[in-house]
Order: sequence, then structure tokens, then C-alpha cells
Amino acid sequence: MARSGLAGAARVARWADAALGPGRRGATADGKATLSDATAERAARDLGLTAAQVRADWDTARLAGLVEVHGDSARPGWRLRAWDRDDSAVLRGWVALFDAWSLAYPEPEGHEPAAVAEVVSAMPQVLSFLQLSAGPVPVEQLLDLLGQRVTELRTERCEVAYGPRPEPARPEPTAPADADAPLAPLLDWALRALASVGALTYGDGQATLTPLGNWAVWVKLEQICVAAQSPAGNIEQAAEDMLRGCAQLRPNAARAEYRAWLAARPVGSAVTELLAAARGDDALLRGLAFEALRVVGAPAEPDVRAVLDEPTLRPYALLWLAEHDGVDPEDAHEVLTREEATWLWVDTAAAVADHGEAPMLVRHLESAVQPTVPALLDEVRAVGHPRTVQVLVALAAAHPDPALAKAVRRAAFQVHTGGS
Repeated sequence: MARSGLAGAARVARWADAALGPGRRGATADGKATLSDATAERAARDLGLTAAQVRADWDTARLAGLVEVHGDSARPGWRLRAWDRDDSAVLRGWVALFDAWSLAYPEPEGHEPAAVAEVVSAMPQVLSFLQLSAGPVPVEQLLDLLGQRVTELRTERCEVAYGPRPEPARPEPTAPADADAPLAPLLDWALRALASVGALTYGDGQATLTPLGNWAVWVKLEQICVAAQSPAGNIEQAAEDMLRGCAQLRPNAARAEYRAWLAARPVGSAVTELLAAARGDDALLRGLAFEALRVVGAPAEPDVRAVLDEPTLRPYALLWLAEHDGVDPEDAHEVLTREEATWLWVDTAAAVADHGEAPMLVRHLESAVQPTVPALLDEVRAVGHPRTVQVLVALAAAHPDPALAKAVRRAAFQVHTGGS
């Protein structure tokens, strides 16, 4: 259903990718992502549509994240790149459109912006009621619910009149109807807008969520529940503090915490925060940040791919991308070069040295790709990790074999003094 509803938008986005990319003639007339008349006419001719259809599909493509406009050029969003192979990209594109329903359909004229904003803020409760009703709901019932929610919003803002109070006038019998009157056309607009994006059907005085709309509202309710049940209470923390709080949790509990933390914030800013934490000095947080990014999944792909040029993050990013592409986690290390695998071994050893116990560091030797300790020490010295000396000193102190510990200490001294 999502693919069908966004098929026109995807077609226009692919046309824009071919016709309006960098180095080609401008896409827009005003620098605000509005197609110029000439461009709309050209697309209409190429695609066998009217200019009005092209403009409508273009707007949908932008709202769904299928196309991004930068200045006077357009480029495809990551969702369009993943469109044919990733169903989750299609669903996320539709959810982005669903979230932007108030922009997808022109609002009625003659209403105060504050009243429109109140209705937009109140609609999630109306949609939740539709989802729980699991069938058609009369518009009169939705109007009553909308009125209650708007009243609650005004009360939460403490909209109380100050100053001398006039003598109260005798209440008119028609007051409730007058209070509801301004909301009726705005509810009609909201339901039409939600119908236009495929979230519900609206007609004959009633509204019903489509299967897609029902799924989207259910997912959002589930996210609210997940966020409310943050097991370790780190949901309001910044990424670095959240990851630090998860360091002592078992893997399943940590993943539950990541899900709760992610559910409470926009995915884009969450990914940015996690990568910023991964760039820090604490190697343990680096590993945990990429574990949290595994919970994010496909939406993190462009940002993870963008850090491949950063030596500190590259091995983690390569493993993440391999697993995202379907490589078995047990085999994912095969995408790393010998040098990248050695760098990752040192980084992981630094995390163990900082946060683990001595036996863990000794066991970490077994995970090295080198067949012997002398070979490992040679390649560790060559890889240039900033924590090499500290890792080797900690390993020498922890290892029970005196001869091996002496060799590791010698290697640490050589790295420290720049010797070979």
C-alpha cells in the first residue's frame, strides 16, 4: 500500500535525479524547492503527466524524503536509493509523509493560525481513538473528542484572563454549539488531508483508518510505551551518558535501553549524537554507539557510510555496513583489511583495559587475527593506534606467562621510544 501510494512520487524523484542533479539546469524558481514552470512542463512531457500532477508528486516526494533540494539542484534521498531493495525505507518514507499530513493538503482560509495549530496538535489523540475503535467512527464523535482535546491544550497553557473581571453575562443556550462551530471545518480539513496521504478513508459522515494508517498509529503508540518503559532510566540523557549507563547491562537489556532512547527523539539527531559519542576518547562508548546504531537500522546508513573516511570509526562502520547488507555477523570481520582488523583489536583492547578486568584482556589475545603473539606485536606497533602503549602495558601486567609478558613490555617500550 505504501509503495502504491508513493509510486508517483518515486517516479518524479527518479526523473529529478536524472534531469536535475548537480551540474544540470536549475530545478527551482525561487530557491524554496518549488519547481519552475519550465521544469514542471519538461517533467510533464517526459512522464506523460500534467504539470499539476508533476507538482503534486514533487511535493509528496519532498515530504516523503525521496528527493532533497539544495539551492537550485535536486538529489535523491537515501530512501529512493534503497527503494527497490528495502521495504523499511518505503514504510519510513510513507511515515514521513503521514507525519507531514498538515503540509500535504491546503488548509482552509479564514482561520486563525493558532486554531489550526491547536487542531494539528490535537489530531494524534483523534487518530489514537480511531485506531482503538478498529472501525468507522462518526465525525460527530470525532468532533466532540477534538473539542475536548483542544480545551485540554488551552488549559495546559493556562490561558486565564487577567485584570478586572466583568460581570458574567447570562449564558446563551447555543454557547456549546458556537464553541464547536470553528472546529468543524478544521476537522474536515484534517480528515481530508489524512485521507490524501492514505492514512484513512473519509466519507458519508464517518472516518476509518486504512490498514497503513492503523499500522502507523500503532507503531507510534508502541514507541510511546517503549519510551515510557526505559529499563535503566537513561531516556533523557545525552547519547554519551546513555551509553555509559548501558555499559554494565547485558546485551538484551542494553538493546531495550537503546530502543527506548531512540523512540524518544528524531532519528536524524539521534544518529548524529551517537556518532559524536563514538568520536570521543572512550573506546568502550565507540563500540556501544555502533551497537545502538544497529538498533536504528537502515535510516543510519547514509551517516555511517559518511564516516568511512575517519580512521577512528572506519572499522566499526565497515562492520556495521556489512551486517546491514546481510553479511553474517560471524563473517563480517572479513570485510576488514589486516591493518583495520589490528586497529580494531587495539581499540577494543583499550576498552577492556579501561573498563574490564585483567582476565578479559588476556582472553582478548585470542580474538587477534595474527597467528602468534610476536606477529601481533609487530603489526600492533605498525598500526599507529594512539592507545597502543597503554594497551601493551596493561596486557603485560595482566598476562600470567612471564616470558610473554616480558615480550609485550619490550614492545610497549619500543613504541614509546619510537624504536623498531
